[in-house]
Amino acid sequence: MSDPAEKFLTAVERSQIEARIAEAERRTSGEIVVMVVPSSYHYPLASMIGSSLLAVLLGMAVARVAGQDSMWFFLEIFGLSFIVLHELIKRVNTLKRLFVKASDMKEEVEEAAIQSFYHRNINLTVDHTGILIYISLFERHVRVIADQGINAKVDRDVWQEIVGIIVRGIKSKGQVAAIGAAVDRCAAILAAHFPLKPDDRNELGNEVIIGRGR
Repeated sequence: MSDPAEKFLTAVERSQIEARIAEAERRTSGEIVVMVVPSSYHYPLASMIGSSLLAVLLGMAVARVAGQDSMWFFLEIFGLSFIVLHELIKRVNTLKRLFVKASDMKEEVEEAAIQSFYHRNINLTVDHTGILIYISLFERHVRVIADQGINAKVDRDVWQEIVGIIVRGIKSKGQVAAIGAAVDRCAAILAAHFPLKPDDRNELGNEVIIGRGR
């Protein structure tokens, strides 16, 4: 099965964004990391709830059409339907999303983004000036996390502006340009407080990270 994150940004498009990051970081001592994951969590409960509910409804419908009032007949239809529907919902994101609460998706993205921030050592830059732009495709959420050195000088509400740039771009199928614009905006914010230093070095690299979530 192809990786949705790989399809979301082709190798050429990732190279374009990486060049944009390199250019942006010539203006600031800060570090910008872009990460795209297919999903922040696999939501096993969604497949269970969805397949159970639909299997009950299907079992009842088939029993009624067949004129069967036997519990055993219903259970046989239910069991077969549950197995098929469980596998289908598990694999088809459009169906799975119907059985996941928006609040749960937001919580999982938040947790996964924070984990990625620390797992990727974005918190370990010399002046604590790293930024993670985290894009989770299944949940259709974007999270921007800035390290403590930045948050000491920049209002945290400004990161919602970056989120908005990317979300609007994705909706219009212009994710490459939108991510590039978001990177430029992050650089402008960083440069105002953390200009490039004579001894600056690239601490985190510029590669777009294609992750796997949790």
